[in-house]
Amino acid sequence: MNYNQLAADILELVGGERNVLSVTNCMTRLRFQLRDTKLANVEAIKNLKGVQGIVTKNGQFQIIIGTDVSNVCDELKKMGSFPESTTGNEEEKKGILAAFFGTLTAIFTPVIPALAGSGMIKALLALLVAFKVVEAGSGTYQLFTAFGDALFYFLPFILAVSAAKQFKCSPYIAAVLAGVLMHASVGSLEPATAALSIFNGNVINFNYVTMFGFLPMLKVSYGGSVIPILLIVWVQSKIEPWANKISPNALKIFLAPMITIIGTGIIGLFVAGPLGNLVGNILAIVFNFFNDYAGWVIPLLMGTFCPFFVMTGMHYCFAPIQTIQYATLGYGTILGPGMLASNIAQGTASLTVGLRTKNKDMKQIAYSAGFTGLMGITEPALYGVNLKLKRPLYAAMIGGGVAGLYAGITGIHTFSSTTAGLLALPVYIGGDSIMNVVNAIITIIISIVVTAIATLILGFVDPIEEKTTKETGGNSGKGKADRLSVKETIGSPLKGKVVSLEQIPDEVFSKGILGQGIAVIPSEGKVTAPCDATVVSVIDSKHAVGLQDVNGTEILIHVGLDTVGLKGEHFECLVTEGQQVRKGQTILIFDMDEIKKAGYQLITPIIISNTDDYLEVIAADTKQVNYGDGIITIIR
Repeated sequence: MNYNQLAADILELVGGERNVLSVTNCMTRLRFQLRDTKLANVEAIKNLKGVQGIVTKNGQFQIIIGTDVSNVCDELKKMGSFPESTTGNEEEKKGILAAFFGTLTAIFTPVIPALAGSGMIKALLALLVAFKVVEAGSGTYQLFTAFGDALFYFLPFILAVSAAKQFKCSPYIAAVLAGVLMHASVGSLEPATAALSIFNGNVINFNYVTMFGFLPMLKVSYGGSVIPILLIVWVQSKIEPWANKISPNALKIFLAPMITIIGTGIIGLFVAGPLGNLVGNILAIVFNFFNDYAGWVIPLLMGTFCPFFVMTGMHYCFAPIQTIQYATLGYGTILGPGMLASNIAQGTASLTVGLRTKNKDMKQIAYSAGFTGLMGITEPALYGVNLKLKRPLYAAMIGGGVAGLYAGITGIHTFSSTTAGLLALPVYIGGDSIMNVVNAIITIIISIVVTAIATLILGFVDPIEEKTTKETGGNSGKGKADRLSVKETIGSPLKGKVVSLEQIPDEVFSKGILGQGIAVIPSEGKVTAPCDATVVSVIDSKHAVGLQDVNGTEILIHVGLDTVGLKGEHFECLVTEGQQVRKGQTILIFDMDEIKKAGYQLITPIIISNTDDYLEVIAADTKQVNYGDGIITIIR
């Protein structure tokens, strides 16, 4: 893969450097925050070699690359000065819930590799001890324990820095505040005890100390905690700008940080920290309730619906909850068991496709993505194979659900956090019985067997078989044979001079990135429907309309080049998305003279967006067209 070329193509198609507010990456995705997501050419990006798919969630424009994503991101960052994240006013407005999960995801995404690496160290150590390569309590054991536990114990420091970047405040002051939470002088205070009774007879005990002679402060252990430091850094993001504002310039270098540390520290120790700790304790009780009375529910739901959590990025939002579980219970059930079942199922479905497909490209992608899925990275399998073919995704959900149900019934859990896959088996080693890891192995076997059988039963439409049937005229079924003789003619939506796509001074159109078609230099400022169709998209800037006819043909009519820059001026769109239109109906009018005066070319591409669905898209060999004249012929 040419990382530099792919990065350059992506940057151009997301709207250029000026449209990028920030870019970062997780394990498989480029995560953009764009000024205007409508400027991103989604279909063209999807068609780039090396791109598995696109997701737009929580204010992020996410491009799925696979395990090579860090190399592409590095090349992107060489091409422009992009911050890693932003919460500026230019970001699209979102609902409260979407904003919350988006912020949580943005904070935890950079930490995921460190969490996974640390978890694998603990898994490796458990494996070495189980096979008596390393003796528990030895110097080597203590050293590797430090390697594996450091992140989890000092997690407040790591999250403080990541949260500060997201909340746009000083990461160094945030780290200081994390240090305040964990400082020995705070931990050594002698406390008194109080208790709070909550639902189901559960009691939360509180230790507190008296500060300033009268004010009680809860004494909490913050090592490995999650919610307290996130709340504290959020408080810092409110106090820090105020401190900078009131501090004289001559004193700002020390006065503003001092005010921020003291003000945030007091609020953190007395309010935000204890509140976050209380939330964590309540969540722990909820976890215990599910584990005691309905332990099968979460693994079953996670095993079945994890692909949809991955598509929306919601799986990252479970990471802080899982971390709280480790801190309070010593083990995890939220992500590990269910995601193990689901990830193995995703990989198995992809590998089964690889075994059955006759398409060489699909076979290569399916094998590579399937193996990666078995290791716990499922986006390539999900977007590159299973979601694209649909039925393998259903098979993976069946297999993941059945295996997740078994994992829940047997009560398996993880003892540290890592990517859920075959290599994660050592994190199931621990406790008083070996059955936890044995049941994890059985979960994997169930996931593989059920998913493979479901994939074979449900089948899938093999691209090579469909293409061969069309090209050779093979009669594998009456429906397919009938389609071979179908020709469809698309009428011209404009009156004017006809030119080929190759003559358009824009590579996105001239190279056929968006699909095959033709172009017209209009002589009148009117666009009519080229056929009976449904309006599927209307660009906000009113210069382009997408249609779909009754046969499923997708037609893009794009008036002028770069006319998005006019922001709708000199255009009037007469239709709305979802509206049915008849051939010859006027759908768009535009002021040719004013557009030319503004310096824009009026050459108008007419593109068949789903060109790959057809045997051939043939442009008419003519110089001039009137409204409704045949301009494109499609052979099915």
